Amino acid sequence: MFFKMRIDMKIKILITVSLIGFSFFQQGNAQKRRTPFEPYSTVSVGLGTSNYYGDLAPYSTPIQSTFYMMRWNVGANYTRHFTPRLAARVGFAWARIASDDETLNRGGKPNSLNYVRNLHFRNDLKEFSLIGIFNLKADGRNGVRRADFMPYLFGGLAIVAHNPKAKTPENFEKRTWVSLQPIGTEGQGQPGYDKPYSLVTLAIPFGFGLKWKINDRFDFGAEAGFRFTFSDYLDDVSTKYADPAVLRNELAQALSNRSLEEISARKLINRKDAVRSILKLDPSADPFTEPIENYDVGDFRGNAQRKDAYLLGIFYLNYTLPGKVKCPPLR
Repeated sequence: MFFKMRIDMKIKILITVSLIGFSFFQQGNAQKRRTPFEPYSTVSVGLGTSNYYGDLAPYSTPIQSTFYMMRWNVGANYTRHFTPRLAARVGFAWARIASDDETLNRGGKPNSLNYVRNLHFRNDLKEFSLIGIFNLKADGRNGVRRADFMPYLFGGLAIVAHNPKAKTPENFEKRTWVSLQPIGTEGQGQPGYDKPYSLVTLAIPFGFGLKWKINDRFDFGAEAGFRFTFSDYLDDVSTKYADPAVLRNELAQALSNRSLEEISARKLINRKDAVRSILKLDPSADPFTEPIENYDVGDFRGNAQRKDAYLLGIFYLNYTLPGKVKCPPLR
């Protein structure tokens, strides 16, 4: 009888605890239902660095390609936060990319062949993007109660307008930056050659970012995003050297094959000793008096098998837009 009473008591206690736990669970669920996530919006401005990867900055030399000719970018965007984990962003970025065979391979190292080639460019990119964002942890329930720290991943699609330019040779009367696409440095637009390449291309941006909450309205953010493009002409270099006879004019001929320039156009550095050493010529020989083997009509100027890419590192200041303003009731 005593044991039966103890068992009955344990059962009653278990039932009571279960009911209390269930009650708290139901209250918690009811609380969650009463306080759902409130979507909110942010606007941002930012600035940072840009890096180019392609025929003039290969992946095979990552240190030189990433750090030797780092340039700038500025941008702005609007983001809508739909759930604690998901958001979408529309943005604009203006980024300059550049590279120079002379700078990346000064004196013939690490790539002596590219040093002899002696090409360079700069390009101002205008990027319009639509990005999806995935937060790596749940956000707060609204814009004011957003998370103090948020890591996130992003990916999407971008439209990029570009216009590669190069500087005219040192011996030209007027030394200036010239747009390369209208010139057709690889014979584009001439009989037997490809048509001119487009100055608008698509890109696939993806990357990783971090945000730190400053106060109820402002966040500080840092982001690194890689862009794979659908163009091999951000640098105006892709296929082979064209026949000078088919090029449009003297300027096109000068900017198509720059291996015979004694002075590098962008940095005004004398290349004679370095090129003579690379070609293993006599110390008294002039390497620029006649076409250089492997840098003539039909030889490879670039590699058309791999498209160009760029990397943007951006520091953002984010502002959380106020939610709906509630009007006081009329009396």
